[in-house]
Amino acid sequence: MSSRYLSFRCSVPWLILLLQTLLLIHSFLGFPGVGDIYSPSSFYPEFQDVSHMVLFGFGFFLMVLRRYGFSSTGFNFLLVVLGVQCSVLVEDLLVFLREQQNEPGMESLAKAVVSMTAVVISTGAVLGKANPVQLIVMTLVELIIFYVSRCINSKFLQVPEKLTLMHVHLFGAYFGLALTSRFPGPPPGLDKNRSTPKSDLFSVLGTVFVWVFWPSFNSILANSKMEPVLNTYLALAVSAVAAFMLSALTSKDGKFRMSQVRSALLAGGVAISHTAHRIQHPWIAMILGLLASAISVLGSHCLQRCFNPALKLQDTSGVHFTFGLPAVLGAVAAVVLSAVEDGIETQWNDLSSLGYLIFVDLGAFCQTISTALITGLITGLILNIKLLKAVHVSKYFDDQFFWEVSFQTISD
Repeated sequence: MSSRYLSFRCSVPWLILLLQTLLLIHSFLGFPGVGDIYSPSSFYPEFQDVSHMVLFGFGFFLMVLRRYGFSSTGFNFLLVVLGVQCSVLVEDLLVFLREQQNEPGMESLAKAVVSMTAVVISTGAVLGKANPVQLIVMTLVELIIFYVSRCINSKFLQVPEKLTLMHVHLFGAYFGLALTSRFPGPPPGLDKNRSTPKSDLFSVLGTVFVWVFWPSFNSILANSKMEPVLNTYLALAVSAVAAFMLSALTSKDGKFRMSQVRSALLAGGVAISHTAHRIQHPWIAMILGLLASAISVLGSHCLQRCFNPALKLQDTSGVHFTFGLPAVLGAVAAVVLSAVEDGIETQWNDLSSLGYLIFVDLGAFCQTISTALITGLITGLILNIKLLKAVHVSKYFDDQFFWEVSFQTISD
C-alpha cells in the first residue's frame, strides 16, 4: 500500500471523528439564546424536498465523469450530512456572539441545508481534483464565510435575513471558480475527465430530480408560498423548453447536446431565486426563465472555448454557466424589478431614495461576488499546502485512489 493511501487513512477518519465530537459537544451544551429546537414548525414538507434535492439530486448531478461516480455521490453525501451539522454550529455560535435570538430548530436546520447548496455547487467546480480532507476543510471555510457575507448584507445593507440565503448560487459558483483556479490543471494526455453515455444519463437523472424540487427550495423560507412556487415552476418550464431549442440551434448538425440541455434546465430556477417572492405577473417569470436558458446555453458554447482557457479554469461540472451566469442575471433582474416597483410607488418623485435602494441592491450582489472570489482564491491557496496531501495531477478524476473499485466498474 502506497504512503499516500496510508496518509489518507490516518487523516480522513480522524478529521471526521474530531469534527463529529465537536458537534456532539455543541448539541450537548448548546448556546444561550438558541431557540427551542423542538418547537412546532410547518417546514417539514419543504425541508424534505430540499433534502432530497441536495442529497440525491446534486449527488447524481455531479456524476459527469466516467471514472468518478463513487466519489461524486459518496463525497457529496458526506459533505452534506457533515456540513449541515457544522452550519448549525457556526450559525449558533455567531448568533451567540452577536447576542441575538436564533430561530427554532427546524427553521435553523432548513437554513443549514440551503446554505450547504453553496458548498455542493463549489464542489462541482473542483470535482475530481480535491481529496476528502481538502473538501471537508473547504466546507468549513465556505460555510463560515457565507454566513459572514449574509451578515454583512443583512446588517449593513438591510437585505432581509431570509433573502440573503438566496445568494447561495452566486456565492457557491464564484467561490468554486476562484478555488479551482488555484489547482494545477490535468496533464494534456489525461482523458479521465470526460463523460460517457452512462455517466451523462445519471447526471441528467439528478438534474431532473433537482428540477422537480426547485420550487420548494425557493419557497422554503418565504412567508407566502404561492408566488415563489408558481413563479419558479414557470421559469423552470420555459428554461427547459428553451434549452432544447437553443441546443439544436447552436449545434452544427442540429442535434441536441446533453451537456447544454442539462445545464440550462436549472437556469430558470437559479435566475428567479432572488425575485420569486415578489413577481406578480407570470410573464415576467417566463421571460426570466427564457433569458436564463439563453445565457446558460450560449455561455457553455462560448466560455469553455474562450474564457476558461484564458483564466486557466478547470470548471469540471460547468457551474459557471449552470449557476453563476443565471445568478448574475437574477441579480440584475432583482435590481430592475426593485427600481420599477419602488419608482411606481413613489411616482418617480423621490429619486434620491430610489437611487439609494438601487445602490443597496447592487451593493449586496457585488459584495457577495467579491467576497466569494477573494476568499475562494485564498482558500484555494490554503488547500494546496503539503499538510492537506493534494492529489497528484495524474490521479485526478479517478475513484480508484479513494474507493475499492472492481475491474468491471473501471472498464465501464
